[in-house]
Amino acid sequence: MIQDFWGNAIFSVTPTILIGLIFWFIMRSILRADRTERDTLKKYEAEERARRGLPAKKD
Repeated sequence: MIQDFWGNAIFSVTPTILIGLIFWFIMRSILRADRTERDTLKKYEAEERARRGLPAKKD
């Protein structure tokens, strides 16, 4: 009887944990992609400003 309890407890918590891990992975990927895109855009803008002879942009 106690084995049924622990088995049911594990099977009832497992889907919640898996969905949480999937959500975490997706959010992590989105945030990393955004950070990479911002860094790339900042580098591109600096190159364009230098090419046009404009002063560097202050942060």
